[in-house]
Amino acid sequence: MIRADQHLVLVGLMGVGKTTVARVVADRLHRRVMDSDAIIEARTGRTVREIFADDGEAAFRQMETDVLIEALALEEPCVIAGAGGVVLSDVNRAALKASGARVIWLCADPATLVDRVRAGGHRPLLDDDPAGTLQRMFREREALYREVADAIVLVDNRSISEVVEAVLR
Repeated sequence: MIRADQHLVLVGLMGVGKTTVARVVADRLHRRVMDSDAIIEARTGRTVREIFADDGEAAFRQMETDVLIEALALEEPCVIAGAGGVVLSDVNRAALKASGARVIWLCADPATLVDRVRAGGHRPLLDDDPAGTLQRMFREREALYREVADAIVLVDNRSISEVVEAVLR
């Protein structure tokens, strides 16, 4: 159960629905949404793709960490849609644990995500081989998602409403 005084953080692979679910959950809880990618894009005036192209992945990951740490430090409890790779950093995983936030891993079979991510051209890591890349990312990140997650919500074959209800439970 999500306490009234704690942040709710959604983590998971790209395309799993973190942003969409965060918006609905935040509306239901009457909280503000903090979406990592959207905040980074607003601050820099560039898309994630442009940041990757111009500055590289390491620079983006540092921005991702900065946004997460700032969001977790907010006094007002909010719903945080973490970037897909937020769990890659030891600093981020430690911050998630230390914050007392409720962390939910939105989990999907990578094969489910391939169709979802095809439409979006803003995911530079998926340019060459979306299916293979998502499979590899899942293998590399699964243990990290498990490490930070207080709960796992499976999203395969579920509507947004069903996922939201599972997150709220």
